[in-house]
Amino acid sequence: MPRPSEPPAEQPARVGRFGPAVRLVHLATATLTVVCLASAACLYLPPLAELVGRRHLVVTVHEWSGLLIPVPVLLGLGSRAFRGDLRRLNRFGPHDRTWLRSALRRDRRPGVRPAGKFNAGQKLYASWSAGAALVMLGTGLLMWFTDLAPLPWRTGATFVHDWLALAMTVAVVGHVMMAVGDPEARRGMRTGSVAADWARREHPLWRPHGASVARAVPPAPVEPPCPTPAEPPRRGRR
Repeated sequence: MPRPSEPPAEQPARVGRFGPAVRLVHLATATLTVVCLASAACLYLPPLAELVGRRHLVVTVHEWSGLLIPVPVLLGLGSRAFRGDLRRLNRFGPHDRTWLRSALRRDRRPGVRPAGKFNAGQKLYASWSAGAALVMLGTGLLMWFTDLAPLPWRTGATFVHDWLALAMTVAVVGHVMMAVGDPEARRGMRTGSVAADWARREHPLWRPHGASVARAVPPAPVEPPCPTPAEPPRRGRR
């Protein structure tokens, strides 16, 4: 007799987090940033410069990768979902201050780090990265086109460009380390969806939109059992 088929295992509930446009912008910007920083390292570190060689080619790759970093963001502005995420990243609320205080205290208790779709750390990183990229672009243009400014300006631009590149490298390494420590966050950027329990735990103020919203609603709290009243003492017979 044929054996009865086993019921399929229930898959964990998932909610949509990032659309295709957001993921493409993130991938393109990350790729250009890594290429730009790697080529800069080959230009400034003698061991890498000797290993790679072809300095003129490395300079060309560094210049054009840096110049193209804002392009994915500008193209992404045509997506409504991307513009919505930019608005969320640009808005700070009282819950973000609470999140930062808890993060500085390294407090990981449930509920002490309220966050919407993006937490305060992600918002600060996005703001800092955008500002640093613009400064790097401006100082890089002054270094590339030597006729744009006098020598003292170019000297100052070189100083700012070099030290800001080092700061950006540290920030990018920290960002990657945070992503390595959170596999579900990486899965959300790679596939576009995350586990519903992860969303409730890490981003409790976020209400995803879509067909699976109902699955992301936390279950109703279970009431504790009522205590059984103690029986009154029995009086002995006289």
